[in-house]
Amino acid sequence: MTDGSGFAADPHSIDGSAHLLTEIAGLLHEGRLDADLGTLARTPAAHAELGAKTEEFARHAADQHQDLVTLLTALSTALKTTGGAYTQVDRATRDGFKSFLETAELSK
Repeated sequence: MTDGSGFAADPHSIDGSAHLLTEIAGLLHEGRLDADLGTLARTPAAHAELGAKTEEFARHAADQHQDLVTLLTALSTALKTTGGAYTQVDRATRDGFKSFLETAELSK
C-alpha cells in the first residue's frame, strides 16, 4: 500500500520482519556463551589473573547478549503492534470507501 508521500507498507512484510527478529533473538539465546567453558580457565587449571579476566569477559558478554536479545524482542513486538494497527486502519478505510460507494449507488 502506498500513501500520497510515496511511502509504502505491506502488512505481510511487517509481520515477516517481526518473526525474523524473534527468530534471530532465539538463535542468539541458543548460541549464548556456555558458562561451563569459563570454569576451565579458573584456578587451579589456569593462573588466577587469567581466571579473573575470563570471568569478567563472560559476565560482560552475558550482559551484552541479554541486552541484544531484549532489544530484538522489543523491536519484534513493536513491529507486530504496528502491523496490527496498520491492518486495522487499512480495513477501516476500505470499509469507509465501500460504504460511501454503496450509498452513492443507492442515491442514483
